[in-house]
Amino acid sequence: MPRHIGIVACSAEGAALCYRTIALEGARVLGPHAHPEVSMHTHPLSEYMACVRRDDWQGVARLMLSSARKLAGCGAEFLICPDNTIHQALPLVEPESPLPWLHIARVVAERAVERGFRRLALTGTRWLVESAVYPDALTARGLEYVRPAPDEREAINRIIFDELVYGQITPDALACFQRVIGRLREEGCDAVVLGCTEIPLIVTDANSPLPTLDSTRLLAWAAVASATQRVTEVDGS
Repeated sequence: MPRHIGIVACSAEGAALCYRTIALEGARVLGPHAHPEVSMHTHPLSEYMACVRRDDWQGVARLMLSSARKLAGCGAEFLICPDNTIHQALPLVEPESPLPWLHIARVVAERAVERGFRRLALTGTRWLVESAVYPDALTARGLEYVRPAPDEREAINRIIFDELVYGQITPDALACFQRVIGRLREEGCDAVVLGCTEIPLIVTDANSPLPTLDSTRLLAWAAVASATQRVTEVDGS
């Protein structure tokens, strides 16, 4: 049997996209209507944001560990978190975690190397973009990165929290992302990290000035690959 995936969720839209992707990828790997067992737990986004806004990453870690323990208790065998920003707390979480985690930025970095990209544009919440989550993962794989300018970070942050987390998608928001990504292309970037789980709701390869690295779907695909590894090893596929 595939391993049981536990999702430590944070925002609803991103977690829903991750879960849906696991189900679709599972069917591709395992056959019609099949996917690994999945359990998900989330505290309200408001509780996470109260900690993030006061720079309380220990508080974020406590919330993540609370979810991790609940998921371990219901049988999950490893964990993923489809939220880039709160990965800042993962170094505090992992030593106390009852289960191992896949790291979203390392998954993205691995795919960037596979696709031959060298210099990545970062997008996401301002907390994510200003953090070491992606710089650490990318530089460890020999990749360069460029952050948006401060005003661009604020504009993207507003769109994420005022619109995308509520499932609202507007032409003005897409135009903002396209301007920022287009400018980062002019700085020599050859791909863009969609480093917020809601950004893939609005930015795709079809409308982006740069090829995209969709962190939400890449994490989901990596989870299915990890969950099904022992199955494919047994049947030889």
